[in-house]
Amino acid sequence: MKALVVDDDLALADVVSFTLRKAGYDVILAHDGLVALDRWRSEAPDLIILDLNLPKLDGLSVCRKIRAQDDTPIIMLSVRSDEDDIVMGLRLGADDYIVKPFSPRQMVARVEAVLRRVGEPHPSPGLLTIEDIALDLSRCKVSCRSELIAKLTPLECRLLEILMINRDQVMLAETLIDQVWGPGGGDKDMLKQLVYRLRHKIEICPSKLMFIETVAGIGYSLIVHPKK
Repeated sequence: MKALVVDDDLALADVVSFTLRKAGYDVILAHDGLVALDRWRSEAPDLIILDLNLPKLDGLSVCRKIRAQDDTPIIMLSVRSDEDDIVMGLRLGADDYIVKPFSPRQMVARVEAVLRRVGEPHPSPGLLTIEDIALDLSRCKVSCRSELIAKLTPLECRLLEILMINRDQVMLAETLIDQVWGPGGGDKDMLKQLVYRLRHKIEICPSKLMFIETVAGIGYSLIVHPKK
């Protein structure tokens, strides 16, 4: 398993690298955003540990560029603990956000949790369809009337699968968190941002057959209208 560690704090990067190598990971280092993108393209890591405050290209921009092309798991590191910063990181597609300082054991546990989530096989592989909407579970692609609408990340695909199976039913936020991330693996802010990203991708279908409804204080429901 290969991990790309991106941090301009050389001492911290060494600590993170040592911790990951001790846990059995091959580690690639980068100390600025541009080199990080080069290493990501050339090395194809299985995971990225990404600091936000980077020279040449900041971590949010690096995350945005990677997410535009691939769903490599990304864990952001930052001294910024404000909710707005965390929400922005998750909205751009980060799989987790760790606030500095953190313990090596905590980081390894979070890395393992993210890899379990994104690597977990779908319990019902194949094609899931409702009306004119089709979700290809093996390729994480959603189409509308045979036209490709979006390529989803594994977490987005898992969330849409659960919502489609339970169409027109209100799903508790806690239930969705447990089914998408596993018990203790996510929280309501992470779910909110995942729903936001999924909505942005699936609700562009011209027929407007499907949308995710927020049920205030309870959870979410996938509403599907019969085709005309």
